[in-house]
Amino acid sequence: MLEPTHGVTLASIYAARKRIAGQVARTPLIRSQMLSERFSAEVFLKLETCQPTGAFKLRGATNMIAALIEQHGHDALAKGVTTASTGNHGRAVAYAAARLGVPATICLSQLVPANKVAAIEALGATVRRVGRSQDEAFEEVARLVDEEGMTLIPPFDDPLIAAGQGSIGLELLEDQPALDRVLIGLSGGGLLGGIGAALKGIRPSIQVTGISLSQGAAMWESLQAGHPVEVEEVESLGDSLGGGIGLDNHCTFALVREVMDDHYQVSEAAIANAMVDILEHEKLLVEGAAAVGLAALVEHGLDIRGQKVALILSGNGVSLETFDQARRLAER
Repeated sequence: MLEPTHGVTLASIYAARKRIAGQVARTPLIRSQMLSERFSAEVFLKLETCQPTGAFKLRGATNMIAALIEQHGHDALAKGVTTASTGNHGRAVAYAAARLGVPATICLSQLVPANKVAAIEALGATVRRVGRSQDEAFEEVARLVDEEGMTLIPPFDDPLIAAGQGSIGLELLEDQPALDRVLIGLSGGGLLGGIGAALKGIRPSIQVTGISLSQGAAMWESLQAGHPVEVEEVESLGDSLGGGIGLDNHCTFALVREVMDDHYQVSEAAIANAMVDILEHEKLLVEGAAAVGLAALVEHGLDIRGQKVALILSGNGVSLETFDQARRLAER
């Protein structure tokens, strides 16, 4: 059997789970009474909001930094690690690096909300604000790697990152072995790709559904084109789903094409309504990217009657100001 071109295997996901054990949370999977009744299904919520950094990104970042230390020794990272991020990955790298005794510098675009910047700085990392897009922030990352000898911890496009996120899929099937479908926010593809690889590796019949923004969705446009393309970033309630996938993408584009069964885009209004619903009925404050699974169920009228379905609540990195914007939009 040929090895996958993307480098993510079920074995690498199990290895990642072993590596990150004790460093990240094994998050709860809870049944939503409200959503189960609403959709005549068994609807479960995977609470990655319970991670110490408030989002799933901690899994991949911890796995990669720990793996590099295992492979090359701690001294190999003495000059520090760096990345560009829309917020959650930067916070995850800062947290994981601090836990593992490695300095970190996080490059962020000007579009990243101030609350996420403050959260990263509070973890002891150095923050640099560069440009109006993640691609521009990555130009500074490239300079830090080339000129200052730092080590890149990419937000998504690496087998170690995707394998770390894939540990979520293992937990899903341990808690609910008979799942029929999982709805996952899709941007760079590390989350969906990793979870999808785990699910398909154990139960190939599970339906993996990707959810992207209605505008500025690089993975959506790239899949339509058949190769990675650039898109213009736009402000969104689902800002964590913004950013490009990289024209030289070497992992997640192929991985997503392999494991994803269907794909939907959701509007800002649908995201806003979903954020408000989740707070009102589940008492959970989530960011827009975490609410896109529910947004897709409603906006596209997806028929899940009689199925066991999981939604990935990927993070809670939302300011009260942003949530208030969502609430006002939902009232229209």
